[in-house]
Amino acid sequence: MAAEATALWQPREEGLREICGLLEQHISPNSDQSRIWQQLQHYNQLPDFNNYLVFILARAEGKSLEVRQAAGLLLKNNLRATFSSLSSSYRQYIKSELLPCLGASDRTIRSTVGTIISVLVQLDRVAGWPELLQVLARCLASNDFNHMEGAMDAIYKICEDVPEELDVDVPGLSERPINIFMPRLLQFFQSPHAILRKLSLGSINQFIVVMPAALFMSMDQYLQGLFHLAKDPSAEVRKLVCSAFVQLIEVRPSFLEPHLRNVIEYLLQANKDPDDEVSLEACEFWSAYCDGTLPPDSLREYLPRLIPVLMSNMAYADDDETLFDAEEDESFPDRDQDEDTVNTWNLRKCSAAGLDILSNVFGDEILPTLMPLIQQKLSATSDSNWKEREAAVLAIGAIAEGCINGLYPHLPEIIAFLIPLLDDKFPLIRSITCWTLSRFSKFIVQSIGHKDGYEQFDKVLTGLLRRILDTNKRVQEAACSAFATLEEEAADELAPRLEIILHHLLCAYGKYQRRNLRILYDAIGTLADAVGSELNQPKYLDILMPPLITKWQQLSNSDKDLFPLLECFTSISQALGPGFSQFAEPVYQRSIGLIQIQQLAKVDHVTAGVQYDKEFIVCSLDLLSGLAEGLGGGIESLVAKSNLRDLLLQCCMDQIADIRQSAFALLGDLARVCPAHLHPRLADFLSVAAEQLNAAAVKEAVSVANNACWAIGELAVQVHQEIAPVVLAVISCLVPILQNTEGLNKSLLENSAITLGRLAWVCPELMAPHVEHFIQSWCTTLSIIRDDYEKEDAFRGLCAIVRGNPSGVVSSLAYLCKAVASWHEIRSQDLHNEISQVLNGYKQMLGDGAWKQFMSTLDPQAVQRLSRFGV
Repeated sequence: MAAEATALWQPREEGLREICGLLEQHISPNSDQSRIWQQLQHYNQLPDFNNYLVFILARAEGKSLEVRQAAGLLLKNNLRATFSSLSSSYRQYIKSELLPCLGASDRTIRSTVGTIISVLVQLDRVAGWPELLQVLARCLASNDFNHMEGAMDAIYKICEDVPEELDVDVPGLSERPINIFMPRLLQFFQSPHAILRKLSLGSINQFIVVMPAALFMSMDQYLQGLFHLAKDPSAEVRKLVCSAFVQLIEVRPSFLEPHLRNVIEYLLQANKDPDDEVSLEACEFWSAYCDGTLPPDSLREYLPRLIPVLMSNMAYADDDETLFDAEEDESFPDRDQDEDTVNTWNLRKCSAAGLDILSNVFGDEILPTLMPLIQQKLSATSDSNWKEREAAVLAIGAIAEGCINGLYPHLPEIIAFLIPLLDDKFPLIRSITCWTLSRFSKFIVQSIGHKDGYEQFDKVLTGLLRRILDTNKRVQEAACSAFATLEEEAADELAPRLEIILHHLLCAYGKYQRRNLRILYDAIGTLADAVGSELNQPKYLDILMPPLITKWQQLSNSDKDLFPLLECFTSISQALGPGFSQFAEPVYQRSIGLIQIQQLAKVDHVTAGVQYDKEFIVCSLDLLSGLAEGLGGGIESLVAKSNLRDLLLQCCMDQIADIRQSAFALLGDLARVCPAHLHPRLADFLSVAAEQLNAAAVKEAVSVANNACWAIGELAVQVHQEIAPVVLAVISCLVPILQNTEGLNKSLLENSAITLGRLAWVCPELMAPHVEHFIQSWCTTLSIIRDDYEKEDAFRGLCAIVRGNPSGVVSSLAYLCKAVASWHEIRSQDLHNEISQVLNGYKQMLGDGAWKQFMSTLDPQAVQRLSRFGV
């Protein structure tokens, strides 16, 4: 078949020359890439274009490696897009040309071929290419390095992309592919070639999580191999050894348990490896161990050795890119890589995270080892030792939660020590001090009522405000984030300082560049959440709103800087309530416009003038929810003048879960404040919302189901009997949710119980006949819901159903009483009376003797609470 396919197709010299010429231009940095791409797309319409590409990759030995590799990479992308439409003879031709290249003399060609082979396995599966396994096995068994490395490269990529394909039964093979390859992969652990050791270990590591029988049965040999490779001269191999131990401790700790002492000893050494990537991978082990199932006792004896290692790795390395970024002040323009550099996971951050989790597992036990190290680093006051001092401040922040009991008596002194560091000459000390202080926000706020507590709170607050106006961008970012954390804890304690806070934040607004502006928006939004209606004063709004409105008008409809600004406006509108009405109309209309533009862009981005981005729709929907919540009925006039209803229905039916989630939240908010405007499409909204509650939909997008469930309940309260057509369909979805609670989202569970109650309240005659099928699970969930008006609605429905079918509940009376006893206080006297009537009705039905006997079976605290209802 392969020979036939080769014989049937041969390239035309002219076509080969043209395509090679295009590829040469394609890889040239000075060429017109747009024009070349259009020409390549023209060739792509030819049915045998991919044959040319594989021919150039495999046989065009007179061409440069760069051209051949470019042909291979283009072939890989084309196969992903067009494989299903290729004729079987062309598919076979491509495969037949690739296989001999596994042993090509040039590694670039072998690697490119391995990448394409992995893509083909994803597309056609192993069963669709039986020759591949035979060729790979022959290459592995040969003693030719090129063939062994080429085969291993392909196997590694298959294991990385689709490991499950090697652990399936293949027609014509007596064993699964992984069973055939596993012995040879383990043998390569002993290879003199580092690349073969790396690829074989990397391939097997991909199977740790799924653990096929082949690896399970070879576990002893695999572990012996890991210990053999533990001191491999290749850093890449050592990194994979550490990775294997991390994965095993996460998912299969029982395999490591007999060897745990040796593993820990090795990783303690590897954590100090001169190669940063090896030490980083080793450092991951400590967090993985603490998150796992093995007892912490096995790690306890190593803490005196482990903690100094973590501390030593928490200081900035001399070549850390962050050090160079930290030199940039606000006069420097933002660099594209800034955010990636700041957010890159590295040994320093991993070590701090490890110390954090150790403190949460072992608590104050780590302090006798850790505190002398911190004090030693802090006492090194010379400029040359600033990195050591910075690491010490980081360590204090890392243990802020886990060691709070041991630190608590000393916190006033610790915070007093940290406050002057906000003005340190080194930017990264100022930056880390902001973060560490934020970790103690709860204590700082709680201490306001104690001696000197308010003064200390004031010093922290004003210190962070100063740093928000720092000239260094890294410090600005850290101060803004820390201040947002403090705001969340301080809440209305901020009210007396609101004017000075706003002046500082809006002064920063005038000087920040793009990346830090996003964080500043979050700090402003968090401030609004914290102080609420206190913000609704003209003197504050005159400071806050004009710059935000100006920026809102300046940003184009395609500018992603709108996202944080939309979120900021959402918080402000909720805080101001009706006070936001003076700003509402332009904000509302722009939000509607953004949704319309993006819905058009999804179909035709050329006509829309922007590229589609779902976040514009999500953020706009969230802002409209904030407006509905803040303005209440005041939003009605805006809704009446727009096509929001139809846009919202489209969003509720969108394929993207995030959009549906926000859309149903807005639907519920609008149901509360202007249900009349939803009326013309009420049946459609109810039908679409009910579809989100079937088992498959809940499994796929639980947050969407949660919001849809809540929206149905809100609509039910407003439209009453008009919800009847969907009641039974919704019940059939909600009851399984209440009956299968294990691992289920708590919010969905509670909303299901509340919505069930609201439906029962408005349509008791439809639900009462079925009550015995769900009363127990329903009451069980009602008993864990906190007291509020939504719970009151649910209990009104419960009472209505019981009145309609008291005999259907009598066998589950204990569940009903437990739910009633969960109330701490019912504010509605009417509901209190309804519940009292229900309970006394059952007391009369059973008679005094049977009722007393029944009450004796209940928890004494429940009996005491039920006595409030006269039973």
